Amino acid sequence: MKKILFLLILLVFSAGYVHAMEDSVTEDFIPEENTIQKAVMNDEDIVKEKAIIREQTIQGKINDVAFRILNANKIDKRIIFVYDKTEKKSLLKSADDVVKRQVILYENDIKFISNEDELAGYLSRGIIMALKSYGGIWNGSLNAIEVKLAPKIYEIYADKRAVDLMVNAGYHPVGLITYLNKAFPQKRFDMFSNTNLTSKRLATIYEYIYTKYPYYLQNNKYFETDSYQNFLLNSQTNRKLLENKIKNKSQEELKYE
Repeated sequence: MKKILFLLILLVFSAGYVHAMEDSVTEDFIPEENTIQKAVMNDEDIVKEKAIIREQTIQGKINDVAFRILNANKIDKRIIFVYDKTEKKSLLKSADDVVKRQVILYENDIKFISNEDELAGYLSRGIIMALKSYGGIWNGSLNAIEVKLAPKIYEIYADKRAVDLMVNAGYHPVGLITYLNKAFPQKRFDMFSNTNLTSKRLATIYEYIYTKYPYYLQNNKYFETDSYQNFLLNSQTNRKLLENKIKNKSQEELKYE
């Protein structure tokens, strides 16, 4: 009698367990509509979260390099650094570094930056321009006007001073050359342009490094890179001018092409 009673209890328990398992399987493999919607929303959230993490990572790297440059050069003026997902700089924002004292790194710029040296080159140029807003009358307003009136002069000025900031912060100044060589196209002429020929800027930076910081050309970690080798290839004429200038011990300012 006890055996029969035990079997009946076991049978009832087993039936309940099987029924519960069937319900569980059904819920796992045939989710309700609202469960599907939650899954889709979670995917969207994951995409958004990845985008946020990427932005924070880029912004963090920008801040690390930028503040290292500011501190190493003992720059006591406030300048902020902003990552902007916008593909290109708009005309309305073309003077933000001088007017608003902020350096903006656009998405299109990031595509050409491969390492911290190149990032330091980009940021150093922006810092130099932003510092112009701290000097002169009207709290730097006049300097901002001067930059707009003579952009080609200040472009070369920023290139040279950026090299100084990079070296003082422990970055390799040739990184500025490799960045510009990758990022800026070559115009046909610059007579009626508000920017210099990229080849002229590169040659000027090269001469500045050669004259003031020759160590970095003698110990050039970028020498074997494709970007620097390409620069050497497309700058032969301008570098020949520099070679003759040095050979003749001339002090004239070269007119690079």
